[in-house]
Amino acid sequence: MNGKKLYRIRNGAKISGVCMGLAEYFGIDVNIIRIIAVASLFCGGFGFFAYIVAVMILPEI
Repeated sequence: MNGKKLYRIRNGAKISGVCMGLAEYFGIDVNIIRIIAVASLFCGGFGFFAYIVAVMILPEI
C-alpha cells in the first residue's frame, strides 16, 4: 500500500474541500478536478450525488 489517504482539505477550498483533496491525492492541478466535477453535473447529475457523498464520508484536515 502506498500510504496515501484521501481527505477533504479546507485550506484554499471553494466549497467543502473535496476537489482539493482529490487533486492532492492524485497529484494533479485542482482546476482539472473542478472542471471534471462541473462537467459531471451536466452528464446525468451523478457528480452532484458523488460530491455530497464525498462531503459526508471523507474526513477533513
